[in-house]
Amino acid sequence: MKVLVFGATGSQQFYVIGEAKNKGAEVYAVTSSEKNFSKLEGAGAIPVLGDMSDKAKMKEITKGIDAVALLIPVSLPNPADGFQLAKNVIDAAKENGVKMIVWNTSGFLAPQKLGIPMEDVKLDTKEYLKNCGVPYVIIEPSIYAENLLAPYTTDYVKKERKVAYPTPENMPIGYIASRDVSAFVAEAIYKPELSGQSFLVSGPDDLKGNGLAEKFSIGLGEKIDFYAMPPQEFGDKLSILVGEESARGVQGYYEMLASLPVYPTKFNPNLQEVLEKLPVKMTPIEDWVKIHKDFFIN
Repeated sequence: MKVLVFGATGSQQFYVIGEAKNKGAEVYAVTSSEKNFSKLEGAGAIPVLGDMSDKAKMKEITKGIDAVALLIPVSLPNPADGFQLAKNVIDAAKENGVKMIVWNTSGFLAPQKLGIPMEDVKLDTKEYLKNCGVPYVIIEPSIYAENLLAPYTTDYVKKERKVAYPTPENMPIGYIASRDVSAFVAEAIYKPELSGQSFLVSGPDDLKGNGLAEKFSIGLGEKIDFYAMPPQEFGDKLSILVGEESARGVQGYYEMLASLPVYPTKFNPNLQEVLEKLPVKMTPIEDWVKIHKDFFIN
């Protein structure tokens, strides 16, 4: 089984390399820069140079591939471009007879378009994938625990013993470890009988802000509080990491969440049903915090 992974240089898909290799796959990982080759090789992948905007290159690198682990880049200068990038990969996969596409959506899909490009392109991609003729499985993760490893959170934990995130305290979230999402992706690659299905995956606990702080307190062995970071402050800090335009797009998403009279679901209460089809050992958030303790303690 030859698996081609997109987005493996980032936290959302990096662990797909190891999870797929553990299942016996020969893993190829796409990157737009040779500077990432050593990281990918160190994880056990064969680096492949390619930009998703290059249709011809996508057709070239998908030749002989059995399965594609797809991810639309999260931080695009123009988020609306994400659909064309996904379309280029899907078209190439179809032309080259790829047997399975597993798409990690980087979040639960909205029921309808929201006027937020980075979210709306996912609905266009879903529709295109449904009609492309290639077997596919969609993995919809809630919110990544790895989002909490960015400086906008770690700096607050280090300096003020507060876990900061740009959501209201009373909004519950089932934070999920990136490695767990990657395990779901790898499982789906080997399950052609699940073609056409979408799976909502979340962490095992649905945590409001103070509940998340309690998990951090357990993981770090000291009292941690929750700080509901205003989206504007979040956007200011994020712009240093991903650029102004991308940061404001993400900021707008969190502003939208905070303004809703009813918060959208970010947890799957029926996760056990998913685990029966895609068996994955889940990581409790307090264990995830322990694993990453060095990020939060000076």
